[in-house]
Amino acid sequence: MRFLLIFSLLFTFFSCSEPATRKDMDPEKTATFDWQGHRGARGLLPENTVPAFLKALEYPQVKTLELDLAVSRDSLLVVSHEPWMSHHICSHPDGRPVTKEEEEDLLFFQMSYDSIRQYDCGSRGNERFPHQKAMPAHKPLLSEVVEAVGQYCAEKGREKPRYNIEIKFEPAYVGIKAPDAETFARLVLEEVTRLGIRERSCVQSFDVAPLQHLHRMDPQLFTALLIDNPNGVAANLEELGYIPNAYSPYYKLVTANVADTVHEKGMTIIPWTVNDTTAMKALIALGVDGIITDYPNLIGEVE
Repeated sequence: MRFLLIFSLLFTFFSCSEPATRKDMDPEKTATFDWQGHRGARGLLPENTVPAFLKALEYPQVKTLELDLAVSRDSLLVVSHEPWMSHHICSHPDGRPVTKEEEEDLLFFQMSYDSIRQYDCGSRGNERFPHQKAMPAHKPLLSEVVEAVGQYCAEKGREKPRYNIEIKFEPAYVGIKAPDAETFARLVLEEVTRLGIRERSCVQSFDVAPLQHLHRMDPQLFTALLIDNPNGVAANLEELGYIPNAYSPYYKLVTANVADTVHEKGMTIIPWTVNDTTAMKALIALGVDGIITDYPNLIGEVE
């Protein structure tokens, strides 16, 4: 991410200089704190797969499942971080690992979902997450995830989670890796409404265009602006053109001033992606409203 090294140093300074008791997590805060399982539970099971989402739900503190969406050639919403088969984790239907050179030929927007589903993106594991358990896993549709989660919650007597849904969009993707921003936004809004999860959904994006279209289509839909830049809250909101419900920066960009500014504007602040307990505790002390993590198993060490 851009400028993150600089802001990593700034985060360390501000978090260490801020009194640890500034905003401790009291019982009331614990009850409302929004712990989110990133791509389900990427640190434990293959990312953005049904098993990973169900794994995240094993931890009662998890209130929200974070996931990413791409669009297939037949306009179906596929749960995947990249709108292509990643050479890091995916294999062809015959078991051959996808190579980096092949990625540009395996674009979801150029493939039917029936074809996408044949690829295995779990058996190879993920070298970045050594504790992740490898297992065969396909790229599911959003509808498949919602159905599986609903069934799990009914069987376990668990409250249904919220969904934090990222639209994976860049202007350069249009017509090649994704539909235009307005079409993508409409597909997502129509699907969360059809699935009955609109009231439990947040739609987020780094690119402002899908969020602007969503806000125009449905001003009451909960939205979040993802941030990976050092431009500041005011500048980022000016680019977006409206005040979203949540502001979601890379966690090392969060300072006491950022958290306070976000709250003053009536938004919640949900940093991403936090994978160690020291950083989690520092962010809680700064007053964040939730944390996105690959490791929901760490939550018990923080609360």
